[in-house]
Amino acid sequence: MIPSMSKKSPEMAEIFRRYIGDYQKSYKLHPDHYKVVGDILECRTPFLGGHIHVCNDCDSTAHVYNSCGNRHCPKCQTMAKARWLEARKAELLPVPYFHSVFTLPHSINPLALCNKKVVYALLFKSVSETLLTFGENPKNGMGGKLGVIGILHTWNQQLMDHIHLHFLVPGGVLSPDKTAFKTCPETFLFPVKALSEVFRGKFMEGLKEAFDKKTLIFPGQAARFESPKGFRTLVSELWSTPWVVYSKPPFSGPETVLEYMARYTHRVAISNNRIISCENGRVTFSYKNRKKDRIEELTLDAVEFIRRFLLHVVPPNFMRIRHFGLFANRCKKKNIALCRALLGVTTPQGKTAKKSIEDIMLSLTGEDIKRCPVCQKGIMIKRFEIPKYLHGTGSFEIIRPQYRRNTS
Repeated sequence: MIPSMSKKSPEMAEIFRRYIGDYQKSYKLHPDHYKVVGDILECRTPFLGGHIHVCNDCDSTAHVYNSCGNRHCPKCQTMAKARWLEARKAELLPVPYFHSVFTLPHSINPLALCNKKVVYALLFKSVSETLLTFGENPKNGMGGKLGVIGILHTWNQQLMDHIHLHFLVPGGVLSPDKTAFKTCPETFLFPVKALSEVFRGKFMEGLKEAFDKKTLIFPGQAARFESPKGFRTLVSELWSTPWVVYSKPPFSGPETVLEYMARYTHRVAISNNRIISCENGRVTFSYKNRKKDRIEELTLDAVEFIRRFLLHVVPPNFMRIRHFGLFANRCKKKNIALCRALLGVTTPQGKTAKKSIEDIMLSLTGEDIKRCPVCQKGIMIKRFEIPKYLHGTGSFEIIRPQYRRNTS
């Protein structure tokens, strides 16, 4: 059995351990969800193995278990986020950066949730093409190639479906002849109303094409859109709905950009520190009420809480962070080096040294996790390996007794 978490600080793993069986009485657990639930249940437990660390001064020992590394796990994103941000430092340009948010109307949510890969990819495509098109238009004061970074989020603070993209956009473009980097006004990028109209047009064109090619499925609540008449009704509703595009003021500098990006890049639907209690079949968590600009609490039935959390599991191998234009992976390094040279940045763009977990934790928390917690003098040295727990079903005993992980 998986060790239970402290009742004073419940975590996602504890909620799954107690109530995933109740959830399965009401809902079928999607195949993509098995791994997510199983990994979260096993994260940092003996089932994943680990190491025994020994103090080189007082011989105290500590068992350190491996993380699951699942991108939906609340425990496993800090290190991934820190490493990602460290790699982005050398890519920042000395220009204002803008933050834009593109949101899909909620009327498409039933269709999107059962066609995640198609709809999310179309969302990335339509927004990136919209921004790059505006960057290429000389009437917008630029007329060149833009670089953008998009981050997919599918939730709001109450864990309901709210599909939107955060885009980070540097205020400037590389000229077509690659001889100059043109900057935009420091307080304005593009008109949001015009962005909204072009974004809607590109998305709707792609959605119609997906319907005509029969790449969409229509189970459950989406069934009403399956017939040509039902789909036309959806299209009509989407055209008549305002599409929200929000653009925030530019950041004050590159360091601020990185701090801000850290809030969005590797965020999961809910972090463990927002979960307040888990008892009597109910889960209470905190959320920010943006209309009143204050932190409030919400209590849900545990099954409903799990349902909302699993809404935001993205398809396997689907990239939630994507780079376009100047920042496209195939030519990013070359383009950024050229832009920095044109902007007169003399700092060499070298390869960022990969920091150890210990160094990352020290920079994030100021705590030296190598220091012995008992004597506070010695250093904890990795001595012995703890093998994975192979002789049993682990977390999957909780999820489904007849399911067995392949351990070969």
